[in-house]
Order: sequence, then structure tokens, then C-alpha cells
Amino acid sequence: MKTRILMFGWEFPPFNSGGLGVACQGLTRSLAERGFEVLFVMPKKFELSSPYARMIFAEDQNVTVRAIDSMLSPYLTTKSYLRERESGGFYGSDLFQEVERYRAIASSIAREESFDVIYAHDWLAFGAGIEAKKATGKPLIVHVHATEFDRSGGADGVNSHVYTIERAGMEAADVVIAVSELTKNIIVEKYGIPASKVRVVYNGIDESTAPSGLPSKRMRSLKESGYKIVLFLGRITLQKGPDHFLRAAQRVLQQNPKVMFVVSGSGDMDAQMFDLAAELGISNNVTFTGFLTGADRHDMYVTADLFVMPSVSEPFGITPLESMRLGTPVIISKQSGVAEVVRHALKVDFWDIDDMADKILSVVGMPALSETMSMHAREEADKLTWADAAYKVDTILHELV
Repeated sequence: MKTRILMFGWEFPPFNSGGLGVACQGLTRSLAERGFEVLFVMPKKFELSSPYARMIFAEDQNVTVRAIDSMLSPYLTTKSYLRERESGGFYGSDLFQEVERYRAIASSIAREESFDVIYAHDWLAFGAGIEAKKATGKPLIVHVHATEFDRSGGADGVNSHVYTIERAGMEAADVVIAVSELTKNIIVEKYGIPASKVRVVYNGIDESTAPSGLPSKRMRSLKESGYKIVLFLGRITLQKGPDHFLRAAQRVLQQNPKVMFVVSGSGDMDAQMFDLAAELGISNNVTFTGFLTGADRHDMYVTADLFVMPSVSEPFGITPLESMRLGTPVIISKQSGVAEVVRHALKVDFWDIDDMADKILSVVGMPALSETMSMHAREEADKLTWADAAYKVDTILHELV
């Protein structure tokens, strides 16, 4: 008889705001392909009717979706939640009330369903996982994709309520999965969880979660004019380091003005980044695209000559793998989990904008280096798959069940 997983998440493509949903999709699909049955619970009703979503949730892959009604859109940080709420969205009155409602209904779902193990993704779903365990006594796995220390950029900005929820989930879990050794160290040192309880399972990328590689149409005229395109793609928040990206851009432009820096994403630092570009005198060489999805997002990966991820604290970082899979060279922060597994990428300390600028200048100015990085990046990304992640989770599940 197949092992059945009751999985609690907060987002799932195409209804996702970042890497959390991509990770849920890739891992769920690969677990299904290994023969597990997955009941994926979401906090909000969505019309999962796209061909892509049907492929992931096809009956022959033994995956079904259970949705409960919620006013809250997919995964948001506390700051971005408040910002979106002020702009008049369709969210509930309080993020924590939504998390509490999700937690409260988890008990009844667990009693209605038949399953062998409970699996909860990130802090928004940890409470639901705890209640399901209380109701059934089944073992619980919590998967930590990011901690409050990552999102806040350090101890000074940690939200104590989120921290408490995270710690409770990790303490209640039978196994804690971390997306990198970097994240495992934070879990052990900041949350007091025994190292023996924490397993590292790196993220991956595969055909179901990779960009499509659609031909680029945007900014073609710039490239034809001899400009190089350097891309930042991610949430515009302290964690992702967009300010370091712009400061490095200023250094680059002092030596090579034929570079266009593209900032793709949205977040609570949007206005601050607009002002910073003006303050640095580089506004003419910086393009803000806002949050991109689908073909537009893929176009940017293909258009770019270089992708830069200057994160201050990045538990893993799927976007560099997306870029690498399309053959776009990458520069990544040493303060990221993906730096532990990727060899064919240039690595910098997020705060060292001079080193970042030097590496950007080298890639955009040396075709041989760019071509070599592109070739090896594609080969390396093809080997970092969700199937590998699912194999490791498979081992953990068999220990528990």
C-alpha cells in the first residue's frame, strides 16, 4: 500500500509569489513520481485549471488538492502583507488571523482524511501541521524554506510572533527539513533545535519548474545598440539585497556606461530603490519592471547577459538555477544556500559591492568568460533536480512510517 502524505502549504503555481510555491510544486511532483500519494492542502480556493497545473495534479500521479476558503493571497511577508492591505486588496484584516484560521481547520481535515504522515511547508503552515498531529498522532515533518532571521535581515528586525510560530513547529516536528546547511545552522543556533533532528534537502529544478526559454522580444534594441543586460529578479526586500545591486551598478557604470541594469520584482523597498537609483545618478541605466510572471519572466532570463543574486541571507535561491538552466551566467551571494551546491557561478559577499562590480565588468566585458560560464551553468543546472530532493525526502518518510 502506498504511503499517503497530508501536505500543508501556502502557495502552489500558478498561484505563487516566489520560490516557495515552485519548491512545493517540484517536490510534490517528484514525490508522486516515486509512488507517494499526496493530499496538498491550501489556505485559499483557487481554480487550478491551467494545463500546467493539471499536469502536476494529474490522477495518474496520485496527487489531489484540498482547498479551504481564505481571504489571504499566497505567501507574503508581514511587511508586504500590510503594504498590500493598505493598497486595497482582497486580504483579511490581519495576517496572523488568517494563519490562525488555517491552523484551526487543519484538525478537522486531518480527522476526515486517511494518511500516514503530515508535511508542513514554512511558518504559515506550521500551525496547521501541529494541529493535524495533535488530532491524529501521525508523525510530522516541517520543511523550512526560510526563517524570520532571513526575511528580516538579522536579529534586530525579527518578528517575535513569527519566531514563536516557527520554533513551535520545529519543536513539534519529528523531523525538520532545511533547504541548506546555512539554514540548518540558523535552526540549531537561533531556535535551539537539536542538530540530529534537522536534515538538509537542497532544492532543485526540472522541466516542470524551469523557465520555458521563450525567445526574448523586450530590450532587443538596447542589445542591438551594444548594451549588456544585468538582471536582478526577486522580491524587493532587505533580504534580497537590491540596494547592494544598485550600488554595485554605480561602480560598473563609472567604467562601462553601456550596461543596463534591470530590477524585476516588487516589495516593501520599491520606493526606496527608485529614490536610491536617482540619488546614485544611474536612473537612465536602471529599468524597474515590477513583478514578472510567465513569458515576461522567462523573457528577462533569456534577454539577460548576466543574473545577479546579492542576497543578504538566502536559505537557498531557486532563481539562479532558473537562470543557469537557460544558459545565463550568474553571480551569487556567498550568504546563500545555493552557493553550497553550485560550482559554475561567481560568488561574492553581498556587502562587497566593489568585488561585485569587478565580477560584473568581467562577465559583460569578456565574451570567452561569459560563454564558458553559460555552457557549464546549463550543464550543472540540469543535474540539480527535484528528483534528487524527493529521493532524500523518501528516505526520511520511510524512517517515520
